[in-house]
Amino acid sequence: MEMNPDMTQFENNILVRHNQLLRAFEPDVRHRIHPHLEVVSPKLGDIVCEAGSALQHVYFPEGAVLSLLTVLENGDAIETANIGREGAFGLFAAMYSRQSFNRCIVQLEGPIVRCGIEVLHAEFKHSGHLRDLFVSYSETLLSQVQQSVACNAMHSVEKRMCRWLLMMHDRAEGQALAYTHEFMSHMLGANRKSVTLAARSMQAAGLISYRRGTMQVRDRAGLEAASCECYRIVKERFNAFFSPPSMAAQ
Repeated sequence: MEMNPDMTQFENNILVRHNQLLRAFEPDVRHRIHPHLEVVSPKLGDIVCEAGSALQHVYFPEGAVLSLLTVLENGDAIETANIGREGAFGLFAAMYSRQSFNRCIVQLEGPIVRCGIEVLHAEFKHSGHLRDLFVSYSETLLSQVQQSVACNAMHSVEKRMCRWLLMMHDRAEGQALAYTHEFMSHMLGANRKSVTLAARSMQAAGLISYRRGTMQVRDRAGLEAASCECYRIVKERFNAFFSPPSMAAQ
């Protein structure tokens, strides 16, 4: 489902303010694509694209978080990666396929900058820097997918929930998280009862507070200690991606 742009929020200075990947584009590339950028503001749970659907845009979150879900034939789905202002959804389509392999939904509300697929495909063919950037980011995102697979198979629901909340807390910049147990159970691929028990345990330990679908992190250090190693590993990989000399922002 393609989202309509909210042009009332369109400001030139927001387009490259927060998204780290967009800011890493060469100045000439940013200048050329600037007329093709627009801001959308989807709601929590909105579907950006269904698995197998053709993509018309690449999405660069400025404050939102996008969740990539692998969908099975029976309709069940599980999150395999999430994307915040460090990255983008649809880069592989801009490089090669034009189709999405995943269902993409909005996991945290906020503005998203989008750019037409064909515009970025032309830049991808033209710029060696952009090709290196897209491929390197895609490899880094793939490492998150691989870590999520291992985490979902090997770690407890509570540890996985700690990891997931830490990732959301990073993107929300300390704001309360408006998630129901049912929503989190879909993201974690766990039944609702397991998520409820995990949330109660974490609240009893003083790590979070939870009331009426709103969750607040109370003890960040404690949450990190209670999480599995997967949060740290993924964070370190993305930090390395944005560190010189592999990819210095222009």
